[in-house]
Amino acid sequence: MRFEAEGIVLDFVQGIFGGPLQIRYYGLIIVAAMLVAAFIAARLARRDRRDPEHVWGALTWAIIPGIILARLWFVFFPPSSITEGCATEAVSDICRNTAWFLQNIGDLTNGPLAIWSGGLSIFGAVLGGFIGVYIYARRNKLALGPWLDIAAVALPLAQAIGRWANFVNQELYGTVTSLPWGISIPIAKRVAPFTSNVEFPVDTTRFHPLFLYESLLCLLLFILLLNLFTRQRNRLIPGDIFLGYLVGYSVIRFLLEFLRVDVALVGSINWSQVVTAVTAIAAALFFLYRHRPGAPMVARQPDPEPAPKAPKAAA
Repeated sequence: MRFEAEGIVLDFVQGIFGGPLQIRYYGLIIVAAMLVAAFIAARLARRDRRDPEHVWGALTWAIIPGIILARLWFVFFPPSSITEGCATEAVSDICRNTAWFLQNIGDLTNGPLAIWSGGLSIFGAVLGGFIGVYIYARRNKLALGPWLDIAAVALPLAQAIGRWANFVNQELYGTVTSLPWGISIPIAKRVAPFTSNVEFPVDTTRFHPLFLYESLLCLLLFILLLNLFTRQRNRLIPGDIFLGYLVGYSVIRFLLEFLRVDVALVGSINWSQVVTAVTAIAAALFFLYRHRPGAPMVARQPDPEPAPKAPKAAA
């Protein structure tokens, strides 16, 4: 199963790179992040007395819905940098809102299929990946909670690595800063109101490296969840670590949105902050509900061994 799964992953790698001659560093980093996370998840599965081959099987089921929903989330909730001109009639203004995406499906430079140019939402990726893992777990009669815990530990590590793809595309930065670790962003990659080289000169203007902040915080979240998994998982209900991931990453993203300049707005509301706030509160309340006084404690049990196949009768 593992070699077949890795083969499917490699086929996906070739597709996202854009063919044999065109290597996309964005795609390279994203795929590397997935493979590293899958390797860690396989190690954790073995530690939890589970078949690590299921990690590779679940990955193949999670990739496609994860990519599709990550892109769909971007298409239906596009950032302000590509929709700022939609309220004007100027031809030169940028207007790639949801309607534009749906009308330009064949545009392989900026259209909805051009995932190699950036524009994959982590919210859609997690939701799509969850759907894929759920289907795989049901098909293979696996307990969902323990496998979600394993995924929850590896996922922030994948995010920590994957955020460097945003650095390559120079698409995830914050407001102007005078801090010594601020980064320079070329005019062509800036969003309003920082597009003027007169008000914000390239030589002296620096921006918060938001990709770095999120990468480091996700790495910290990975370390915390790994510690919970290795030392405390037998005291927790299966699925608790996944809830911890939802709370932890939601808080990280909610806070970083205050610095982000390229946000997804619904009306005048930052949609990412709404989603993360609701997710964090819902996950925390569900955790408290599961651990209410008198609630039954669900023990962690290894997956049942597959039934041996009956030998073929002699001809």
